Amino acid sequence: MRDSVITSRLALTGDNHANADAMELSKPSEDGEEGKRISLQHPATSMTKTYVQIQKQIETLQREADKLKRKEVDEVIAKIKEAIRVYSLTAADLELDGRTARRGTAPRKRGRPATKAKSRGPATVKFRDESGNTWGGRGPRPQWLRDALGAGKSLQDFAV
Repeated sequence: MRDSVITSRLALTGDNHANADAMELSKPSEDGEEGKRISLQHPATSMTKTYVQIQKQIETLQREADKLKRKEVDEVIAKIKEAIRVYSLTAADLELDGRTARRGTAPRKRGRPATKAKSRGPATVKFRDESGNTWGGRGPRPQWLRDALGAGKSLQDFAV
């Protein structure tokens, strides 16, 4: 009985790159004639895709996704149109023209309404020292006033 013969062959891919992961096994039969030939290919090689193949697959999937999206959008639009017809809705009801809805209650406002900062005018001076330093009585006391109060003066000494 002859031993099995394992031969390695170099398979060329479509872009003429050598693929050394392909193997061919042949086992002669017992009477000396050539027996079965088995070609093996490494699993990773058979699953390897080229950049171009992946790009084509992406394009195909994108076209398929676009078709499905268009179909779903058409279905949603049909449902919206049916609801508009059944309930006799107008663009104003849906606030599509910039006005508020006429039917029922006005739409609920979201968040706090924007307000302008109130102008209080110039700050009123309530306290002044001999150097011209002033304080309106709001916020923390300025350093000049704290120093004077620490030196024994009273707040009434600076009142305007």
